[in-house]
Amino acid sequence: MEIYTIGFTQTTAERFFTRLTDARVERLLDVRLNNTSQLAGFAKAQDLPYFARELVGAAYEHEPLLAPTQDILDAYKKRKGDWDAYEREFRVLMESRRIHEVLSPASFRRRTALLCSEAEPVHCHRRLVVEFLAERWSDVEIAHL
Repeated sequence: MEIYTIGFTQTTAERFFTRLTDARVERLLDVRLNNTSQLAGFAKAQDLPYFARELVGAAYEHEPLLAPTQDILDAYKKRKGDWDAYEREFRVLMESRRIHEVLSPASFRRRTALLCSEAEPVHCHRRLVVEFLAERWSDVEIAHL
């Protein structure tokens, strides 16, 4: 199974939704802790279900289980923490939440894209989530849109 990731910053709505359409995404899984910020532009939670359905033909879901805690997020973003520490803490959190057991690999058989804000996956928790799942589930391929 292939699991996609996508960020919405530093792109246009047209480019964002075209990437999802071109990848034939069927489910947009929002993994942000805070998905209602007005700074999110076209990616606000109240708008994404409509855009995903009408522009991509995809379902929209929010899954806070796959988001960092506010403390982990604040330590990295607001207090300019170290990425390696963030990654370690978030991996411990995913393990303690047992996301690989709580979530079903079968639900990812629908072409799923994990959505977060960061433009690139390198310093984004969506990459950590998909890598964590790939380590625990069989036959997972990762594609960053």
